Amino acid sequence: MLILSLDTTTRGGSAAVLQDDRVLALIEGDGTRTHGERLPGELERVLVEAGQVLPAVDLLAVASGPGAFTGLRIGMAAMQGLALVTGRPVVGVSALDALALTAFEQLRIPRARIGCWTDAARGEVFAALYDVAETTAGGPALTPLTPPEAGLPKYIWSSWQAFHAEPVVMAGDAAIRYREHLTGVAQVLPHPLLAPAVARLGHRLAQVDGPHLPHLLQPLYVRRPDVERPRASSSPTP
Repeated sequence: MLILSLDTTTRGGSAAVLQDDRVLALIEGDGTRTHGERLPGELERVLVEAGQVLPAVDLLAVASGPGAFTGLRIGMAAMQGLALVTGRPVVGVSALDALALTAFEQLRIPRARIGCWTDAARGEVFAALYDVAETTAGGPALTPLTPPEAGLPKYIWSSWQAFHAEPVVMAGDAAIRYREHLTGVAQVLPHPLLAPAVARLGHRLAQVDGPHLPHLLQPLYVRRPDVERPRASSSPTP
């Protein structure tokens, strides 16, 4: 299975080509330019670095959020366009799931409790907490302990108190930025490139759910996009 994957949930993001679980090529996006300026050029470049061509790709996988609205929509639209052109299935993957999987792979231990925080702007974080454990087949198993959510770091961390009996490893750009709120945390990992984990999780989803059509791809916003807020706030109260 040849998989082309893309993450645009952060300003830099990443793209990768995997042959099953093996990474053939991985590039980090140029965070000094917008995703609109860089795509689909970065997808073309990662295919060249992998020595592959688009018609050879079997599956497209894209991070579906949460993340910045504009980058998220551009990335998903780019992959939907490729799916329509090639006739290949496209799968959306939670960026928080991908972050938890990547962090677990970095730890190299059989089991961990992993909290994922990514920057949600306005002093907030996108967050989810997981138990992750190695399995005998099919890769690590992710067990969500909390649903994806957005909120102020101190309130998110406080709401996770029931899970603090076990050491928590934190990962993500917002875990580093708001580390002062993470009392008693075991370790804080940097924000990794997520495209390889997006590909691996997308492969799993495709095996379980079957083909995914481009028009069925849906963003995972967690909170309402900023562009909708003025309209919502100006609506008359019933």
